[in-house]
Amino acid sequence: MKNFRKIILIIVFVLFIMVSCFRVDNGGQNISSKINNSNENIAETKIYKPYNTVFYNGIDYKMSRSPVGEYGGQIVTSTIGEGPKTFNPWVSKDATSSQIGDLLYDSLFTTDPDTGDVIPNLAKEMIVSDDLKTYTIKLRRGAKWTDGKEITADDVVFTWNEIILGGFGNTSLRDSVLIDGEYPKVRKIDKYTVEFKIKKPFAPFQRFVGTSVAPAHIFKDVVKKGKRYFDSFLGTTTNPKDIVSSGAFMLEEYVPAQRVVFRRNPNYYSMDENHNKLPYIDKYVILIVGDLNNELLKFESGELDVISVRGKDLPRFKEKERKSDFKIYNLGPNTGTMFIAFNLNTRENKDGKPYVDPIKQKWFNDLNFRTAIDYAIDRNAMVYNVANGVAQPLFTAESLSSIFLNENIASGHERDIEYAKLLLKESGFYWDNKGYLRDKDGNEVEFNLYTNAGQTEREACGVMVKEDLRDLGIKVNFKPIEFNSLVSKIMSTSDWDVILMGLTGSPLEPHSGKNVWYSKGHLHLFNMRFNGDKNDILLPWEKELDEIIEKGALELDFSKRKAIYDKYQQIIYDQRPIIYLYSPLTITAIRNKIKNLHPTALGGVLHNLDEIYIEQ
Repeated sequence: MKNFRKIILIIVFVLFIMVSCFRVDNGGQNISSKINNSNENIAETKIYKPYNTVFYNGIDYKMSRSPVGEYGGQIVTSTIGEGPKTFNPWVSKDATSSQIGDLLYDSLFTTDPDTGDVIPNLAKEMIVSDDLKTYTIKLRRGAKWTDGKEITADDVVFTWNEIILGGFGNTSLRDSVLIDGEYPKVRKIDKYTVEFKIKKPFAPFQRFVGTSVAPAHIFKDVVKKGKRYFDSFLGTTTNPKDIVSSGAFMLEEYVPAQRVVFRRNPNYYSMDENHNKLPYIDKYVILIVGDLNNELLKFESGELDVISVRGKDLPRFKEKERKSDFKIYNLGPNTGTMFIAFNLNTRENKDGKPYVDPIKQKWFNDLNFRTAIDYAIDRNAMVYNVANGVAQPLFTAESLSSIFLNENIASGHERDIEYAKLLLKESGFYWDNKGYLRDKDGNEVEFNLYTNAGQTEREACGVMVKEDLRDLGIKVNFKPIEFNSLVSKIMSTSDWDVILMGLTGSPLEPHSGKNVWYSKGHLHLFNMRFNGDKNDILLPWEKELDEIIEKGALELDFSKRKAIYDKYQQIIYDQRPIIYLYSPLTITAIRNKIKNLHPTALGGVLHNLDEIYIEQ
């Protein structure tokens, strides 16, 4: 079995030969070493203070770790699709809305972009008790909401007890912190101190405790009006002036399908060594570009300052880099996953009707059928033709950058059409005289494959899946549709056959994917449960996944945790409810005028946005 780290080094070497040397800030291997050490020592009491805190003019400022910059200018980035669905981060279920929510509402803690450690943000420190069941969080004194009110322990307690544990909005976090049947106990110690108590030691909690905080004086009345009102609160028609937030940037303007504009928060709690308040830049703009080709045109015309470079465009970018005003950074393997998923739902809705055509239900729930499709997909061709070789075939539920990657299955298998046909024959499938695949009852095998329109990389992969499965005599109707419509099909109606999409994961904490793998999780895509379902069925391996998820979160020793999460990856690999395709390297182009950059594999290029400045 190939060693994963050797594979990555070979890829980087090939890229060096093909397009000359990338500017790489930490190739990922030292990062993994540091993170492993951090996890092995998880049982020790820790006080996280990697940023210096200076009490100045009544405020506990977070001191910049970057050189002093200058004020002014703006950074223009982009997003694909139709734009945000909400400005309420506690409701968000899509990447764009979540990105905007993260900008508006600061989290208590964040992730160190170099080491992966949990580090202070809105909070200034976290003290973990010797028995690992009590977390004491100390907030920054003097930090304020954008309406001038101070951020206090009352806001943190309200966010956790009323919104998160109260089941408002997206309940993924609440589901993730259910520890042995009990939720954390959260209480105020004093104006700037909050205590969290959990039932038993729980490895992921130090990351989950650091979630964003809501202004209690704004959200209290919203919560009183119920969950339906809460879900609509801070919708995209909200006047930006009415949004009370805490981040380095405030919402200034939203033009549907065009742009989202933020301006600097003049009273943010970060400053440089000369006591200049951060952030430096005046505005941060997200253009809604529709599709990847439009995004590329806008970068080349100078409208965008940052762009994620696709493999097929890389040689072109490298050629232009020598004479242009941007640099390219290779940040290593993508932290997300791209895949196709089958709709295994065999339940009936509240009206007694099946979600999926019963004939297709039989196909999708046949392991031989799913495995045959897996072996029919030519991942190497996707890597070469779609990603221009700047990627790696993916076979695991954990991303290639994950410190929990199961390296025993990471290399997967080669395409094998003959083996795929043999599996289909074992399940009674056969081919008619025209070469079309039929099931044992004579039904022609035909299904719809959906993805989100405008994401040209996924569209290209969808076309290749369609062509690959034609070699098995399967007719695939490939249907790219608007992203929000795709989300509605998955999350609300289960009206789909097979989907091609991606999820952004954490390379540091597998438990963040609980909402995908737990049988009642809100992103359990391949077998979603809905209120009012009849004849609920738990597949045997789903039950095993539930047990693994619970067990992995309670294990504190890193090596033992990894063995547990290796097993969940093996189950997904064997059962194939989701078939993974490939993982691209994260390659980003960014304008030379943007200074104080510190690109890393974990943080990306703009993780320290408050410290970044524009060279005038």
